[in-house]
Amino acid sequence: MPLQLMLHLDLHGRSAATQARRAARAHLAGTAADDELLPPLALDTALLLISELVTNAVRHTSGGCILEVSLTSDGIDIEVTDTSDAEPEARRPDRRGEGGWGWHLVNRLGTDVGIRHHAVGGKTIHVRVPC
Repeated sequence: MPLQLMLHLDLHGRSAATQARRAARAHLAGTAADDELLPPLALDTALLLISELVTNAVRHTSGGCILEVSLTSDGIDIEVTDTSDAEPEARRPDRRGEGGWGWHLVNRLGTDVGIRHHAVGGKTIHVRVPC
């Protein structure tokens, strides 16, 4: 199957991750409905990674973020673009709930993880969730 229509969202504020998950779930379910390409585990994994990436972009940058999600025949491509040039850093997870899990989850559950820096500033993080 060729690349499907892409979900494109401009996100800001504390509800950004919730908005991103809702929109991504609806988009992916609608895109995959005819072909039944989307295993539930892949959808759940994609939603978790979207939540982590969007939360970190909104929390650690000054300008919100842009989420792009598309479904292909072999996976879900997720891209989050933000205004910061700083790359995510893996840190020791805090078992008391103070964070540190996100970048580990992205790299453990996703494939093709990459960071593209933009000449005008900011970066895009790409991750694929295999189906």
